[in-house]
Amino acid sequence: MECEWRERHPGTDLVLSVVTGSRAYGLQTEGSDIDRRGVFVAPTAAFWRLDKPPTHLDGPLEEQFSWEVERFCVLALQANPTLLECLWSPIVEHVTPVGERLLGLRTAFLSGRARQSFLGYAQDQFRRLDPAAPKWKQAMHMIRLLLSGRHLVEFGEPLVRVGEDRERLLAIRRGELTWAEVDAWRAELTTGLSRAAGHLPAEPDRAAVEEFLIEVRRAAL
Repeated sequence: MECEWRERHPGTDLVLSVVTGSRAYGLQTEGSDIDRRGVFVAPTAAFWRLDKPPTHLDGPLEEQFSWEVERFCVLALQANPTLLECLWSPIVEHVTPVGERLLGLRTAFLSGRARQSFLGYAQDQFRRLDPAAPKWKQAMHMIRLLLSGRHLVEFGEPLVRVGEDRERLLAIRRGELTWAEVDAWRAELTTGLSRAAGHLPAEPDRAAVEEFLIEVRRAAL
């Protein structure tokens, strides 16, 4: 599949591929998919054309969604939870020297805006849940997102592997907690994330990220 991907997008290099989703969180069950996310570098000369390279692609691996490196950096600087968790995934399947540099730069993407970003994404998930007939898997991931955000604000990195909360989260997925119990946990975590004392910088290190991107573009000429 990777060869076909390269044939369709010549000169494009996958620099990082990680596993996300339930398997990265430690919440997988029998039959869980392997959710992959990647970062690729489009050839610099392709940006000189009127038709620009794609900002994202499916593949090259199965069940994988990949971002072009610039798009990845832009979204990560905005404290997008999915992208920040990609940078801290415990399962790295493929990494090049450029990917290693990106992983080494991950703290440069962090800022105080992560608090509102994680809260906002969790709130969006909450609004889509129907208390009368909740999708328990979605409810589980809503809670997990709040746990991850609180850990990020307090300790400077998102909580990807859920650890001691695993069994309680899986109980939500199995429908063993009532909606009232789930909502109470959500409210507690929301308050905790809103009020948690943190030491994240007010703004990300945009200059460091931009320097990295310029060097990647030069190397891809």
